[in-house]
Amino acid sequence: MFAAERRQLILEMVRANGAVSLRELARVVQTSEVTVRRDVRALEAEGLLDRRHGGAVLPGGFTRESGFPQKSHLATAEKTAIADAAASLVEEGEAIVVGAGTTTQELARRLARVPGLTVVTNSLLVAQALAHANRVEVVMTGGTLRGSNYALVGSGAEQSLQGLRVSRAFLSGSGLTAERGLSTSNMLSASVDRALVQAAAEVVVLADHTKLGTDTMFQTVPTDVITRLVTDEPPPHDDRAATELQALADQGVQIAVAGAGSGAGMGSGAGGGEGARPRREVPLPGQRRTHPALRPAPAALDHPDRARVADLRRR
Repeated sequence: MFAAERRQLILEMVRANGAVSLRELARVVQTSEVTVRRDVRALEAEGLLDRRHGGAVLPGGFTRESGFPQKSHLATAEKTAIADAAASLVEEGEAIVVGAGTTTQELARRLARVPGLTVVTNSLLVAQALAHANRVEVVMTGGTLRGSNYALVGSGAEQSLQGLRVSRAFLSGSGLTAERGLSTSNMLSASVDRALVQAAAEVVVLADHTKLGTDTMFQTVPTDVITRLVTDEPPPHDDRAATELQALADQGVQIAVAGAGSGAGMGSGAGGGEGARPRREVPLPGQRRTHPALRPAPAALDHPDRARVADLRRR
């Protein structure tokens, strides 16, 4: 494939999806990430796209939201690894909320094996994944269906979450930065995600490395409210992603890198059992939802999660 043909295909992918990782671009155009990075730089110089941490986005600073068909084919291996790791945090008999997204849909497929679980969700895809699970209760919010991501949004969804208290919220989004936290491109989705956060004692964000450093229009979860980030390992050359992970860790977010050795910082496996982490008390209204014990000390670089981040930066 000639360079001009390759760059045209890259441009079409970014225009169709809003944001695409270098890894995915290299796979589609069948060349190395080094070559793709060179092509992205050339397209950026022409003002046709913007480079981001480990990928490319539409020009203009903020990425637009892709539809579900496009999202479902992006970073599929990474989402699978993240879902496997996140599922290990969920214990038998727990009550959780799960937001909308392709990564949370992958998580839901794994939660079907956790007995006694109660899942509150505004996502039709999450509910569908759990519809035939034995001993898993699914509670749907109200609201208006948003067809682009099969999620219930609006005042009906938000009102149905009032007074709800669960142990954890699992959320995804369009971008994640240490400065603003988790964000999304749609105002209605952002508002429902904030209501989901208000219902939970802990907030777990699921975001693959292509979303690190990406900023979108509407903030959903500020960094100081995020308890834990479950992500995949950035490519060795992606220093910016490692830097973003370090900045998140510096602000007290526990970093869990999916597929990294024994899964440092992931806690007990799904279903509990011997050595399982005890259920945490859900705070009363008005109390801070991120328990101090959940956050590593700022200077604790010997913490396994921080050590992993430091290792990524050295590569």
